[in-house]
Formats: sequence, structure tokens, C-alpha cells
Amino acid sequence: MALLGERAKSRTAPLTARPRRPHGKVPGLALATAGVAMAWGVHRLVPGVPMLTAAVVLGIVAAHLPGSARYFVRGPGKAGLTFAAKRLMRVGIVLLGLKLSLDDVLGLGWSSVVMVLGVVAVTFFGTWWLGRRMGLRGDQPLLIATGYSICGASAIGAVSEVSESDERDTATSVALVTLCGTLAIAVLPLLQGPLGLTDAEFGRWVGASVHDVGQVVATAQTAGSGALGDAVLVKLMRVALLAPLVAAVALSVRARSRSRSAGRAGTATGGSAGGSRRPPLVPLFVVGFLAMVALRTTGLLPGGAIDAAQVAQELLLAAALFGLGSAVDLPSLTRTGGRVAALGLVAWGVIAGISYVGVVLTY
Repeated sequence: MALLGERAKSRTAPLTARPRRPHGKVPGLALATAGVAMAWGVHRLVPGVPMLTAAVVLGIVAAHLPGSARYFVRGPGKAGLTFAAKRLMRVGIVLLGLKLSLDDVLGLGWSSVVMVLGVVAVTFFGTWWLGRRMGLRGDQPLLIATGYSICGASAIGAVSEVSESDERDTATSVALVTLCGTLAIAVLPLLQGPLGLTDAEFGRWVGASVHDVGQVVATAQTAGSGALGDAVLVKLMRVALLAPLVAAVALSVRARSRSRSAGRAGTATGGSAGGSRRPPLVPLFVVGFLAMVALRTTGLLPGGAIDAAQVAQELLLAAALFGLGSAVDLPSLTRTGGRVAALGLVAWGVIAGISYVGVVLTY
């Protein structure tokens, strides 16, 4: 009987000793929601700090709080925070398309279109090449180049989805681009006078060189409403290039996947390599982004619907960026921080210099 009692205890002990933890995405999503609320509060208190920038910083802070708070971010909350960083990011990018009308873009003139294409191409390929030469890990060169050349953290999130990038690479790239974009809010207005830029030229320079849409608004509004309007239009021209860039990355990933599959098929003695998953040629969220651009161009949407969609887009992207920020690991970032920071500063100088020359030549 004693032996049976011991066996019964041994069968039940693991069940009673196992700690009870919340499951699913709810805890992390609740934390992301709280993070968005705090980011909104920071923006209300300090209007010069965009809500999306505050969301990234708060996510990083949450991941490095001591004790149970850090455990919650890394443990029970991780599933929901990852969901926010990936899935909510996609929805936010789709709604981002409603900010862009083809009529507005073409209204700036073909010279501005050519200028933006040149700035994006030089910044993207130059940053990517330099990052690879510097030996940065994983997809960091690709993601940093994307963030600087297109639209900051939103572009990084979109490209990381199709390239299946490591979460740490994505988080590091977002942190770097956010930092430089935040510095631009303070630095660029100080340069308008010394560079001899009119308000309209300054607005176009900001739109062509600053990374995130919110950071563009915060920087350009210092020169008045006219500069702000030009800045947003030029910035949205860069945003429009997000779709072809993501499609090109998806094509590259498919080509590499096909090449690896062919290599395995050539060396395998049995079985098939056809089970490997390949990313779609054009991701669904990119199709949604283009559909929103087309819808906005028709002029059928009432102003109230566009305003509501913009609010939803900012909230979703704020939640996604909080999730990405929570994945940043500062100790590991410091081990490659010197090279990452150097690449960021060089890329910032390249896009600022190229866009300045482009604005002076085309306006």
C-alpha cells in the first residue's frame, strides 16, 4: 500500500508542481495596448515626439525592466508581442496606402519623381553594399537599407516579413532607424538657414531624407504649413516604392529557395525536395497596400473614412513597433553596436546629402 501511495504521488506531482502561466496572445496584446496608450500620452505631452517613435522606445524599455516585468515580456507576453509586430504591422501597412494618391504624386512633377527614385536607389544599394562590406550579421544590411531609403520602421517590418528575417535583426534595424529619425527632428531645422533653403525646398528635403512619416511631419512643421505639405507628398512618393521593393525581395527569396531545392534534389538519393515552402510572388499585404492607393486615387472615400483609417493605421503601427521594440536586446546590440551605428550614420549622411542635391537641382 505504501508503494502504491508513492506511485500515486509521483504521478500527480508533476501536475501540481507545474507553474500555471497564461497562454495565448492575450497577455502580450494587452501589454502592447498599454504601450500604445503610453506612447499616445507621450506624444500629447511632447508633440515633437511622434507616437510611433515613442512606441519603439517604450517597447525597448519594457524589455529591459528588472525582475518580473522583463520575465513577462520575454515569457508569457512574447506570443502576443510577436503577433503585434508581425500581423498588426501588415494591417497597418495596408492602411498606409490610403495616405497616398497618385494624383498628388504626379502633381509634384516628373522631376521630383526622378529625384525621389534616384535618392531611394542610391541610399538603398549604397547602404546595403556597405553593410555587407562591414560584415553585419544576417539581414541587417538589407533591413537598414530599406528603413533609411523608404519609410523607416514600417518598411523594415514589411521586408522582414517576406525575407523571413531573424527577429533580433529586425529589432536592431528598427532601433537604429528610429534613433536617427528622431535625431533628424532636432538637427534638420537647424540646417535650413545655413544651407540657404526656402520653406518649400526645406519641406521637400525633409520628405526625401527623413525616415518615418511621423518624423517627417514633426520635422517639416517647423517651417510652416507649406513646407509640411510638400514634405508629406515627397515622403509618400517614397512610401509608394515600398510595394515594388517588397515584391523584388520576395522574388529574390523565391529564387534562393528554388536554388536550394534544386541543390537538395540533385544530391538526394531518395525523397523529394518539393515540400519546401516558398514565399508568395507578391505578398497579400502589398496587394492590399496597392488596392488602398487605388481606392484613395478614385476620390470615392469621404474625408471622415480617410481620417478614421489614419487613426487606425497609427494605432496598429504603434502596437507593432512596441512589439518590435520589446524584441531588442541591448546587451547583444552593444556587441555589434559600433558597426551598426557607423552604418547608420553613413547612411543618414548619404540620404541627406543626395536628397539636398536633388532638391536644389529639381526645384
